[in-house]
Amino acid sequence: MAAGKEIRTQIASIKNTQKITRAMEMVAASKMRKTKDRMQATRPYSKKIAQIISHLAQAKTEYQHPYLTGREVKRVGVIVISSDRGLCGGLNSNLFRMALKQLSLWEKENIEADLCTIGGKGTSFFSSINANLVAQIAKLGDTPHLNDIIGVIKVMLDAYDEGKIDEFYIFSNEFVNTMTQEPVMEKLLPVEAGKLEEPLGSGGLWDYIYEPEAKIVLDSLLLRYIESIVYQGLVENNACEQAARMVAMKSASDNAGNLIDELQLVYNKARQAAITQEISEIVGGAAAV
Repeated sequence: MAAGKEIRTQIASIKNTQKITRAMEMVAASKMRKTKDRMQATRPYSKKIAQIISHLAQAKTEYQHPYLTGREVKRVGVIVISSDRGLCGGLNSNLFRMALKQLSLWEKENIEADLCTIGGKGTSFFSSINANLVAQIAKLGDTPHLNDIIGVIKVMLDAYDEGKIDEFYIFSNEFVNTMTQEPVMEKLLPVEAGKLEEPLGSGGLWDYIYEPEAKIVLDSLLLRYIESIVYQGLVENNACEQAARMVAMKSASDNAGNLIDELQLVYNKARQAAITQEISEIVGGAAAV
C-alpha cells in the first residue's frame, strides 16, 4: 500500500506545519497586545503636535521657518517603514504597491526620489528594483526606541535643509483594527496648513506668542514633530505586523486542517480499497481450492 504510506507522510508533514503556524499565531497575538498598547499610548502626542504644527502653517509669523514654506519640487525624500520579517499576509506587498504607484507618478512629472527604508523587507525590495536608497536601518525589534531612527531622520532633514530634496514623505501602515491595516502616505515637509477648529485672530492675521523667541521654539518644535510622526509610523507598523501575522497564521492553520481532512478521506478510501482487494483475493483463493 505504497500510496497509503505516501499519504500518511503528507498528513504528518502538514500536521507539523500546522503546529508551527499555531505557535506563531499565539506568539503574534501576545505581541500584538503589547505593540497595540504602545501604539495607543503614543497616538495622542503625535496627533496633538501634528495639530499644533498645522496651525502654525497658517499663522502669519515674522520668522518664516523653511519647513513651513513650500518651493518648486524637483526631488523628494521618502521614508518607507516595513517589517523585518515576512509571513504577515499582504502587509508589506500592499505598502510597496502603493509606494511604486506614487514613485511612478513622480517619475512622470520628472521628479526624482531619494528613499530611506526602516525594516529589512523594504530594504530588500527597493534594492531589487534599483531604487535610490540613501539610508537604511533594520532589526529594531518589537520595542524600538526613538534614538534608533534618529540617523535616518537626520539624513532626510539634512537633505531638505541643503536643498537636495524639496518635499519629505513617509509611507507606512496604519492600524485600523485587528483585521484591517491600511498603507498610508503622509507629507511631512513642507508642513501643510490644517483646518482650525475655531478661527483665530481677525482677517486671518494671527500668530502665537513665543518664549524665548520664534526661531528657537520653531526649530525645536518642528524637529520634534518630524521625529514623533516617524516614530508613530514605526510603532503603528509594528502593531500592524503582529495583527497581520496573527491573522495570516490562523488562516494557514485552518487551511492545513482542511487539507489534513481531505487527505485523511483519500487515505481512508485507499485503505478501504486495499482491504476489499485483499478480501477478494482470499475469497477467490479459497473458492479455487
